[in-house]
Amino acid sequence: MSSMEIIRDPLWNNIAVDPLAMRLVDTPAFQRLRYVRQLGLAFLVYPGATHSRFEHALGTYHLARRALALLDERGALADIPRTVCATVRVAALLHDIGHYPFSHALEEIGALHHEEVARPLITQGAVADALREAMSDETPGEVIALIRGESRSPLQRLISGSLDLDKLDYLRRDAFMCGVPYGEIDVDRLLNSLTVIEDDDGFQIGIVEKGLSALESLLFARYQMYRNVYWHHAVRSATAMYKRLVEDAVNAGSLDAQTLAGFTDEGLLHDLSRRAPTPLLAALRERRLFKRAFQCPAGDLPPDAAEWIADDPALTRRVEDALANELGLNPGELLLDYPAKTQMLGLDMPVQRRNGEVFRLTAKGEGGINLPKLAEEFYRSARWLRVFTCRPVALRRDHVLDLVTRSREQVCVALDRTLLSS
Repeated sequence: MSSMEIIRDPLWNNIAVDPLAMRLVDTPAFQRLRYVRQLGLAFLVYPGATHSRFEHALGTYHLARRALALLDERGALADIPRTVCATVRVAALLHDIGHYPFSHALEEIGALHHEEVARPLITQGAVADALREAMSDETPGEVIALIRGESRSPLQRLISGSLDLDKLDYLRRDAFMCGVPYGEIDVDRLLNSLTVIEDDDGFQIGIVEKGLSALESLLFARYQMYRNVYWHHAVRSATAMYKRLVEDAVNAGSLDAQTLAGFTDEGLLHDLSRRAPTPLLAALRERRLFKRAFQCPAGDLPPDAAEWIADDPALTRRVEDALANELGLNPGELLLDYPAKTQMLGLDMPVQRRNGEVFRLTAKGEGGINLPKLAEEFYRSARWLRVFTCRPVALRRDHVLDLVTRSREQVCVALDRTLLSS
């Protein structure tokens, strides 16, 4: 412990950082995370939400150290090499190193996923040099596999899975910094419920049965944070504005999509204001957010309706501009928003009963309550389809519902006819 650095953290108090982790923290790629907000544009709604990916990464690393220590105390790591544990600690620290400015928003317009952006940052340069010198030549690749959920490591689920340490930190941290009571998770119970279970696929992380109630607390917290913070209507309005102005700048050649991941939050806005100043950018910077002209919860839509809004940015942009034209608005003054599909709690983990018997908690598994079904209901309740406009307009609800429930192909045909209402 004499060689450990101590970093004070508002959530976990003292975080002990080992020499390798400290070297990684001091690299330029990791230091950039100081200037990338964890919650993107949520600070426009919750002023305290200015915390960064930097502190979240440290918190996840801290939880990895705690989880591994608890597992080791119980003898659960007896058959797992120490190098595997060390790699997990590094992966926890570096899991967000590829994040774009303002969180996940740019992934919604087709930018490369942040986990793939992380690959060259970890396998090349200062980070790779540190890992190879302190561990082995294979370590950078092993870290990437853990971050992408592709590792055969028995500890994979600590980094990417239903109960990964990333979720435990960001839900608690985001709620704390926003000043809301929604992110309460029984972290201690969850960490103490972790175990290593052997099944037909070998050793892997699972939980003991007494931890199921704490797992329920994670599901409830995630739902409440999505409903009240991550997918808050004003946060989604700001996010839609940001996505559109970046997409416009990329399409106009004012911004290179390949360089997006190298920016900080303010660096990107400054570059946009210099290269591609627009009324939309000015409105976002001055918090003149677009207002709701239409909204509908996912639960009121047919299954899989409107998914083209979430996963086809080019088509969405065409529809936005066509609708704007019909309503007498300029391009970019009407925005469609349907958050990218996510799982409230992707359940797939082994659970060990008191008598040693193991069952798997999946969409068809067991539990104190039907967690998979509840997760799906929560998801459909939290996710809303919205139309935002720069000023009030008369937008017919039946017209919007008819449009968004059409298939992708039907929407394209209507666009080709230049009349969406047909």
